[in-house]
Amino acid sequence: QVQFVESGGGSVQPGGSVRLSCVASGFTLDYCIGWFRLAPGKEREGVSCFSLRDGSTYYGDSMKGRFTISRDNAMNTVYLQMNSLKPEDTAVYYCALVRSWGIKVHLWEYDYWGQGTQVTVSS
Repeated sequence: QVQFVESGGGSVQPGGSVRLSCVASGFTLDYCIGWFRLAPGKEREGVSCFSLRDGSTYYGDSMKGRFTISRDNAMNTVYLQMNSLKPEDTAVYYCALVRSWGIKVHLWEYDYWGQGTQVTVSS
C-alpha cells in the first residue's frame, strides 16, 4: 500500500523560501517521485520529480533555477526546496509517484499522490 506523509507548507512572502518534505513508502523503484501542484482555476501542473531508477531530476520550466528536489534514501524522504517564491507559486502541492515522466512535464502521468500541503506566497 502506497503511503505519503507530506509536511512543510505554509505562508511566505515573495522572494522567500519553503521546504516541503514527503515520507513515502509501499512502492517499487519504477517511478519518478516528486510533486505536482494545483491552484484554484488552474490545471494540475508538474513541479519536479526524482527518478528512482537512475537519480535523474526533472523540473517544470518555471521552477528551474528556483526549486531543488532531493532524496534521503535512508529516511525514505523526498524534499522540495523552493526558493525565490512568487505569488504564482501559490497552490496545494502534492507528493506523487509519476508513472510516465520526462522533460515534457505537462505529459507526466501519475499513479498515486498524497493529501497535499498548501503553500501561499503573498505580501
